[in-house]
Amino acid sequence: MSLTALVLSCTLKPSPADSSATLLGQELLDALRDHDVTGEVVRVVDHDVRFGVTTDEGDGDAWPQLRAKMLAADILVLATPIWLGQPSSVAKMVLERLDAELGETDDQGRMSTYNKVAAVAVVGNEDGAHHVTAELLQALNDTGFTIAANGSTYWVGEAMQATDYQDLDPKPEKTVSTTRTAAANTAHLARVLTGQGYPPA
Repeated sequence: MSLTALVLSCTLKPSPADSSATLLGQELLDALRDHDVTGEVVRVVDHDVRFGVTTDEGDGDAWPQLRAKMLAADILVLATPIWLGQPSSVAKMVLERLDAELGETDDQGRMSTYNKVAAVAVVGNEDGAHHVTAELLQALNDTGFTIAANGSTYWVGEAMQATDYQDLDPKPEKTVSTTRTAAANTAHLARVLTGQGYPPA
């Protein structure tokens, strides 16, 4: 059974600037492809997504188009850098937009995001990867997504240094293996939920 994934890169850098968060998100998508998952990486800042907590903030808001891609996918990946020990402001904006899913239910009371699996990819040059991962996964779970075991991957460099993840060659084996595990478990869980979803609320 083939599956689809959407990676939302929450980098602050618009295309075509290099982005470590986008790179790690792409690597997770590449690992998912080993499990018959296809998809795309989208930089949120390349789109005019408005601040708000509804599914459509109007006036040219680009979130409805991204939301349609999300709802069409089996897997959602949020990839974010760490800034001041926090997820990026773009990641927080995405979480605020996902808040609208709490009120979007089917005729059996299930959120539109039920039966979808989420994963997280985090990069930064400071401490905070576990904190950022915890914030994102809790919010994704609150808004209806299911999280697989070890459903995240990250890399953090030495504090107060200038090395980015994208500068590393080869990539650290521990991050590579963690990415592969996150991909395998996320694809497995998505396949299970696609075959047999949650019961009515």
